[in-house]
Amino acid sequence: MKKIITVSREFGSGGRELGKRLADYLGLSYFDSEIAEEMSKQTNLDMDYLSGKLERGVAHYPATFASSFSRISSASNSAMLIAKQHKIIKDIAKINDCVIVGRGADAVLSEYAPFKIFVYADMPAKIERCKNRAPEGEKLTDKELEKKIKSIDKGRKSMYDIFSSHAWGEKSAYNLCINTTGLDIENIIPAVAGIVNAYFNGE
Repeated sequence: MKKIITVSREFGSGGRELGKRLADYLGLSYFDSEIAEEMSKQTNLDMDYLSGKLERGVAHYPATFASSFSRISSASNSAMLIAKQHKIIKDIAKINDCVIVGRGADAVLSEYAPFKIFVYADMPAKIERCKNRAPEGEKLTDKELEKKIKSIDKGRKSMYDIFSSHAWGEKSAYNLCINTTGLDIENIIPAVAGIVNAYFNGE
């Protein structure tokens, strides 16, 4: 049985940090921005442009398309990019035991029965994390950060709902949901790793 862990997360919840620390702790390959880098190589498109398209560029699709990804017109640039991203994710899973952050990997790789984690936090905690990790020179107000967080999460949900049979963030769809509010992520990694190992060992 391949050991594949997917980490879905609300923006600012620390899901990326959790995924990287978990991969390091378990000795697994880690994929996040590496997927975007491979996309950029294959399409000759800027990574920032790709991120915008893949996290915010599908919100305009009618809800009727959510039931079948294949029904989205192949003429759609966003749809073609999503399909290419899915292929890269599947190619990664064929050859790696790994942790993959975001990009709907839990739905894309359902045939592998991955261990699915969803990471969330309350809004003040997400705002604080965003402020602490903001690029140099970025000085957004709390109100502006909250708007940004909600916008990004709305885009993620919109994209995810196109090809998944369950809603993004729906707790019953994940093996483990983690509220990182008030937690030091580094300190919870051994406990998370223990749950993951129990899943793959059939305990």
